[in-house]
Amino acid sequence: TGGKLQLLAKQIRALQEEARSLIEHARRDAELHRAACQFKRRPGHVYHLYRRPDDTLYFSMLSPDDWRGSPPHAFEGSYRLEPDMSWTKAEDIVDLDAERSRLTPLLAR
Repeated sequence: TGGKLQLLAKQIRALQEEARSLIEHARRDAELHRAACQFKRRPGHVYHLYRRPDDTLYFSMLSPDDWRGSPPHAFEGSYRLEPDMSWTKAEDIVDLDAERSRLTPLLAR
């Protein structure tokens, strides 16, 4: 019984950590959805987030490289809008796509 309770406690801690992570991502996604944007956001596209001196966030289609390394405002990161309207950091896109491609055949069964 003691071993089973320890396993259950470990699973509860893992679920609590997963819940914290989900809440953190939901907060970040909500903040990104509030960022100003002068174009229609489309799933699958990567957008670049900047912060104006007055601390407001806005998305641009132009990356810092497109500005030749001198964007007009502080660059905060690049994100891809997903079909479920969540956001993925640019540096996580390759890993996420690889994971999805591994899962697709399993889910198709």
